[in-house]
Amino acid sequence: MSNRLATLAPLALCLAHAAPTFAGPCTGHGVELQVLGSGGPEMQTKRASSGYLIWRDGKARVLIDSGGGTALRFGEAGATMTDLDAILYTHFHADHSADFPALIKSSFFEDRTRTLPVYGPAGNRSFPSATAFARAMLDPDKGAFRYLGGFLSGDAGYKLDVHDIAPKPASPLERIPLASGITLQATSVEHGTVPALAWRVDVDGVSVAFSGDTNGNNGALEKLSQGATLLVAHNAVPEGAEGVERALHMPPSVIGKIASAAHVKALVLSHRMLRTLGKEPETKHLIEETYKGPLAFAGDLDCFPLAP
Repeated sequence: MSNRLATLAPLALCLAHAAPTFAGPCTGHGVELQVLGSGGPEMQTKRASSGYLIWRDGKARVLIDSGGGTALRFGEAGATMTDLDAILYTHFHADHSADFPALIKSSFFEDRTRTLPVYGPAGNRSFPSATAFARAMLDPDKGAFRYLGGFLSGDAGYKLDVHDIAPKPASPLERIPLASGITLQATSVEHGTVPALAWRVDVDGVSVAFSGDTNGNNGALEKLSQGATLLVAHNAVPEGAEGVERALHMPPSVIGKIASAAHVKALVLSHRMLRTLGKEPETKHLIEETYKGPLAFAGDLDCFPLAP
């Protein structure tokens, strides 16, 4: 049995209708959450940086973040850009967004024709908004990859429709409906001085919440995650983290308190960095002081089937 599976409470095996079955290859049936990248910015973990897919009946419908290495994992998972209904960004650190142009380039060789919505946070002096990020990458005159500028105008076969999302502090945004019947919801979370969002995706009676990178201090993640089928929380710092690390990320005890307060049905820990790898027993113990539901530590390409 793998270390990830060994961390699960025995009760998890009895929760097929209330929580994900932990964890294995995607089945191609129903709604599934797949982890493309379970690591952070460090190459030494041999994990791709942050990225996730929501699958629906064997088609990848929503991509959340695209850190370094996720474009490769996207292909390994069998996903196509043609099937995506939306791309969501939690923030624009490189380990959450660096593979955006690689994914857009790959779509040139597919048959997508419909507009592709892209959503991300509004910016500040230090970080671009979603629209500014897309222009910095793809603007036909000044973009780093200006030869891909046709994706902003629609001249390359389809158009990217980029939106800046700026929820009021600690207040989840009204739901964003997609044409496919999937709905999105976002809230502003604290990640130091970085504009950052947590996201929730609701589809076919199940819901997945994504913390993104946050210190968990403003109460927004609990509201967004209420009753979620699954919360994907980032395990980037150990208990006792201080200074900049704590200003940016939530330690295990905070993850547990948030998962418990939100009454989420299951919890997956991702964004696993060198400072937390090897501390899984301690992390699990600290979380379980407040959160009693099923818990798993994510690996690249792990897939979690979801049932209402």
